[in-house]
Amino acid sequence: MTMIETLFGPEEIVPKPRSIKLKTIKAVYQTMTVNDTITDYLKPQTRYTSASQVFDTFSFLRNETKESFCTAHLDGKNRIVCLEIVSVGTLNQSLVSPREVFKTALLSNAAAIILIHNHPTGDPTPSSEDLEVTRRLREAGELIGIKVLDHIIIGSTYYSFVERGVI
Repeated sequence: MTMIETLFGPEEIVPKPRSIKLKTIKAVYQTMTVNDTITDYLKPQTRYTSASQVFDTFSFLRNETKESFCTAHLDGKNRIVCLEIVSVGTLNQSLVSPREVFKTALLSNAAAIILIHNHPTGDPTPSSEDLEVTRRLREAGELIGIKVLDHIIIGSTYYSFVERGVI
């Protein structure tokens, strides 16, 4: 035994400190300011309660040449808290997955969503793919607790899945 061990006891072996790298996800909200002469496009605190009201707000989509699939994220009082362009496709189709639709809906704390897309042909009649994606999105929303209130197809007029009894 050394003299130090006699005075202070056996030397303790201290493990070497280690580093652990973890990945974290942070929700970042981006506020966009749009300067335009239109003063009544999206009025703050507006409650969306009808398909015709949604059509009036998003009727600009009928001028698009490609199919665009958008979601309006709503709070508990049906006020828009976030808008997202989920997908821009081709003349007659747009690729939409539940993962992409609900990823930002969860981040924006949406209580419900309204699905909105256009048919550049002007005919808002839903295709079999429109019916299928609506069914899949409703099922996914039920699982995670975000209600799909309606799916509105915009053409020269509009087609509301709720008004037609499809949802």
